[in-house]
Amino acid sequence: MRQNLARRAALVDAAIEVLARDGARGLTFRAVDIEAGVPQGTASNYFGNRDDLLNQAGARVYERLRPDEAATEELMRGRVSREHLAELVGEAVERVTAFRTGYLALLELRLEATRRPALRALLTEQVRDDLRLNVDNHLASGLPGDADAVRMIHTAASWVMLERLTLPDVLPADEAAALLTALVERVIPEEAGAGDGAGDGRRGPTRGAG
Repeated sequence: MRQNLARRAALVDAAIEVLARDGARGLTFRAVDIEAGVPQGTASNYFGNRDDLLNQAGARVYERLRPDEAATEELMRGRVSREHLAELVGEAVERVTAFRTGYLALLELRLEATRRPALRALLTEQVRDDLRLNVDNHLASGLPGDADAVRMIHTAASWVMLERLTLPDVLPADEAAALLTALVERVIPEEAGAGDGAGDGRRGPTRGAG
């Protein structure tokens, strides 16, 4: 049966909303149909089973979190410095937390992955590739800090996202922003961030959901 790709994407997006609101146990084909506003039985025509739907939801979250090329080029126009790196890290956290339902859905998917090997393999590949791309782009950009520094910032920023989206009163927005700046300053030595050159347009650490 030929399938409408836009309809499939809309159903996966609806699955993300259901996951964020009702958790993994609430994710049923019927719930997705209702969320997407389509006739009952539509989702079951597009996905072979619930595992298929969960796997595609996991891939879709990362697809939607990825910044477009134009936004990335604009972000990378700046000084090759600790200050600019802190701005990039802050922007990445803001972009991810703006997609609140996507991040909460991802948390549900991570928990579900502990019981579903196929989903665990998919998410492991997504997160590993995301981290590897962050490291590679950072090193290519000329921004200060080595691979270990990028991994430490990535890990700590992921926890800030978790707090902001689950228990926001633990780290109010202004405190979270200040903490991210302090994080970069502690991880990157001052002498490593003293570059005066402008960025060359290559991508730095602007991806990632943790």
